[in-house]
Amino acid sequence: MLWRDTALMTSMVFESMTLEARAELFSALGDPIRLQVLDKLGGCKKCVCDLQEAIDIAPNLLSYHLRVLREAGLVTAIRRGRWVDYELAPTAAEAIAAALPFRS
Repeated sequence: MLWRDTALMTSMVFESMTLEARAELFSALGDPIRLQVLDKLGGCKKCVCDLQEAIDIAPNLLSYHLRVLREAGLVTAIRRGRWVDYELAPTAAEAIAAALPFRS
């Protein structure tokens, strides 16, 4: 799995992230549906039912894309009864920045 297998994201530096982990992260970002999901979450928590209404794909396909984003550490899921709420992971931006091959 991604950076969660290494040090804490806040103390991670570029060199500690393996090429495989970086490729997995960029692969998760490399799909238009997953980018659309991230756009819809945009800093707020949303129920999967709200995402389903906003993104015109089959429920099982949305579930697959959400799983990929969770496994990449980009979104978190919280079960609320039979519903699941999703939001951007607090460290998502840091994980993406850490995966970039350059620093400013």
